[in-house]
Amino acid sequence: MEPEAAKLLGAGLAAIGAGLASLGVGNVFAKYLEGALRNPGAADSQQGRLFIGFAAAELLGLLAFVIAVLLIFT
Repeated sequence: MEPEAAKLLGAGLAAIGAGLASLGVGNVFAKYLEGALRNPGAADSQQGRLFIGFAAAELLGLLAFVIAVLLIFT
């Protein structure tokens, strides 16, 4: 396999991680809403954990995107 082809293949695989981050963010919000609807009194105390989970999932997606861009352009 040529190095250029391997580089683009790796970038494509890294881009999959950026796409899967949207599933992670959706899962975080779905579980928060599920818990908030089951116990509305505890929803306010869990809101900080919601944003931490959102930030972690989004960070991993952005990291995968940056790796894909670096593989393509370097």
